[in-house]
Amino acid sequence: MLKQISRRRLLAAGGAAGLVLLAVPASAALGLTGSSSPQARPSPSNSAPGGPKWEVPSSPGVKRAAGGYLAYVALAGGYNVSTVDVAAHTILATDIKTDAAQGVAATPDGKKVYVADTGQYDVLVVDAVSHAERTVHVGPYPKDVAVSPDGTKVYVAVTGGDSGKGGADTIAVIDTTTDAVVRRIRVGTAPRQVAFSRDGARAYVTCDDRIAVIDVKKNRVIDTFRDSAGPQGIAVDPARKTLYVTEPMAGKVAVIDANTGRTRQRITAGNQPWAVDVTPDGTRAYVTQMNDNTVAVVDTASRKITGEIGVGKLPESVAVTPDGSEAWVGNGFSGSVSVIDVASGKVIATVVGGTGTKPIDAAPLGIAFAKAP
Repeated sequence: MLKQISRRRLLAAGGAAGLVLLAVPASAALGLTGSSSPQARPSPSNSAPGGPKWEVPSSPGVKRAAGGYLAYVALAGGYNVSTVDVAAHTILATDIKTDAAQGVAATPDGKKVYVADTGQYDVLVVDAVSHAERTVHVGPYPKDVAVSPDGTKVYVAVTGGDSGKGGADTIAVIDTTTDAVVRRIRVGTAPRQVAFSRDGARAYVTCDDRIAVIDVKKNRVIDTFRDSAGPQGIAVDPARKTLYVTEPMAGKVAVIDANTGRTRQRITAGNQPWAVDVTPDGTRAYVTQMNDNTVAVVDTASRKITGEIGVGKLPESVAVTPDGSEAWVGNGFSGSVSVIDVASGKVIATVVGGTGTKPIDAAPLGIAFAKAP
């Protein structure tokens, strides 16, 4: 049964599932173990045929997300990033070609998109207006990207060839004016996810056994929160100045004071809680329970799980829309994105992102929202 499937078991099984879904270890997950340099980026001619499509069930009376926003969905196995009209739930383009992209982010004005092109050791920079592209070399197997709230910096988690003790240990800092790496910050082994505070003063990075706290203005680590449980996903609750951090192997979600690093509570979650995001008003956190095929809804005031929502198979990413009306969940094994209406707690749309005949070839591992340029 699917509940018994884990990332490690998928890797051991090999095949498309292991290649696309695994982030632990990253080198094996991307089929690059033993290689000292990345392979050529797939071109449109050698990518699998076909493309994503939306299946929108009837949901009368459901409020749609606010207009004027786009979603960028990184399809790790589909060799592209899909551009989606958020309000209309309509795919607009799939022309950003990548090599196993796992992370994606955009500047606040929506004019630039940054993609962690994991198989290429690069970050792909896309002009959202002209569609011109350039690459920025950052180091082995970048897994996540995040843009500072003021849009001046991009923090890139350079995870390395293994997300355990053999991983890399840096955050590459890109200046968005020049699109060049201006600093490398050592944070700890195998940095995984990056989250900025709302005011942009701090950045928090999950690593193999810690959470690194970075002073964004100075681009240096100012504190370290130890977490031996293996932190993975991270999100900032702006209302309560807390961090929500997933601990997949422990089956917990840690609620941590963002200033002191003190763990306020560890919430017992389902089977392998993986990704997390918090609504803009700070009232709810959404946690993907990867091997349960569900998303847990956490009331941030009580720090209790108030409900679980069934989604696709192996949910690995989640992002809440800027207006807080929807939570988008990337399902790695299904190759789809489930759109949850926050008010009703129901899935109101599903995007099937699989290329060709195998949905797993999509693996939406990164989702980001931005203003339409």
